Amino acid sequence: MRILVVEDEPDLAAALKKALVEDGFACDVAGDGRSGLFNGQSWEYDAIVLDLMLPGIDGWELLKQLRSKRTTPVLILTARDAMSDKLRGFNTGADDYLTKPFALEELLARLKALIRRSAGKPSPVIRLGAVQVDTGSRTVTRDGRDVPLAPKEYALVELLALNRGKLVTRTMIYNHIYDETDDSLSNVVDVYVSNIRKKLGAEFVETRRGMGYVIHA
Repeated sequence: MRILVVEDEPDLAAALKKALVEDGFACDVAGDGRSGLFNGQSWEYDAIVLDLMLPGIDGWELLKQLRSKRTTPVLILTARDAMSDKLRGFNTGADDYLTKPFALEELLARLKALIRRSAGKPSPVIRLGAVQVDTGSRTVTRDGRDVPLAPKEYALVELLALNRGKLVTRTMIYNHIYDETDDSLSNVVDVYVSNIRKKLGAEFVETRRGMGYVIHA
């Protein structure tokens, strides 16, 4: 899953990106409001972490303009802890609100919950026949046994699972599991799908030739 962090404090932005990448997310960072709005309107992010006090345009205006085009889940991350600020955030279109200082574990848990709810999957566990995907712990089992997956293999399985029964195009895959700096070769998705089939069963992922992939289980 791909996250946009809009944060003007460089050390915090770097720490957030490091934590998100280590937890298996792809992550882009914008250091001001205008670039954050451009990214948010240009790419299909799974969630956005948004500071309020930003140069260029502030987080309130960014969120207002974003909501005219996108329904991307937004978690406001800010030092502003007044109830009036929280209410303004939700009334402007935020999906969650977390105040600084904060625990990284809580931030990650909230983001995962936002992504699940956005996909209509409130439970952290998605059952796909004999396969079980736990989006909270980012683990996959088959017939009750742990199946080790590389980070991008897991990200692809999660994306397909959250879109169960729907066609997931190659464009969607690149938009959701890679960040803007990634220059992976175009055939790498085929490699991941091949590996996933070896580990979870040849029938687990269906290829729609020339279109993409789908899970029906």
